[in-house]
Amino acid sequence: MELKILGCSGGIGGHLRTTAMLLDGDVLIDAGTGVGDLSMAELQMIDHVFVTHAHLDHICSIPFIVDAVGGLRDSPLTVHATPATLNALRTYIFNNHIWPDFSRLPSVGRPYLRYSPMAVGETVTLGERHITAVPAVHLVPAVGYHLRGPKASLVFTGDTTSNDALWAVVNEIEDLRYLIIETAFWEAERDVAVASKHLCPSLLAGELKKLKRHAELYITHLKPGEMELTMQQVQAAAGALEPKMLATGQVFTL
Repeated sequence: MELKILGCSGGIGGHLRTTAMLLDGDVLIDAGTGVGDLSMAELQMIDHVFVTHAHLDHICSIPFIVDAVGGLRDSPLTVHATPATLNALRTYIFNNHIWPDFSRLPSVGRPYLRYSPMAVGETVTLGERHITAVPAVHLVPAVGYHLRGPKASLVFTGDTTSNDALWAVVNEIEDLRYLIIETAFWEAERDVAVASKHLCPSLLAGELKKLKRHAELYITHLKPGEMELTMQQVQAAAGALEPKMLATGQVFTL
């Protein structure tokens, strides 16, 4: 079981791509701009998308996937998310104004897209892969995901701020090997981080004090133009845990 990072930036510019992770070639965890680097053949292989929340940097490639390869597939693309996130996709994206409603096109009986609601704590099992929604706290309803394979577990927090419920779950994962956690803003923008329900280095350090298990720690969602400075501040605040910057192209084996 391999998870490849297609994008992990909090914005675009240069070669930066927003959040998207490809699991074994057929499952996406979020669908930001990083999906756009996949070939048509690779897009056609994707059967499932697990969405953390409805913000554009995490969902913007879903409309393009179904438009590009929906007619080349034998089954619809399945989008897994909380009912609130799925409702946002229906209402604001696949509404025949912003984008065609591919949950009913080309026909109700053979759509290109289907929605699968998922609650916090619920697990979807795909062969030996177990994907569980974990709590997140953000401006909109949101989750993170616990990915468990034959060898190890990885937790991706998604976009979140201070979140005691997450750590109660994470600290129970005996085979935890990797933790991917966001830090969207540098310390000078702590007020923005608080208002937008993201983390900055000092808030991150406070959250990591709640982690009771050893894990390789990776920082995601860094803002363009502030990445290096933010990571310096992360190292100063939480360096004992050896946090690293998540990178596009990185592969995790689970």
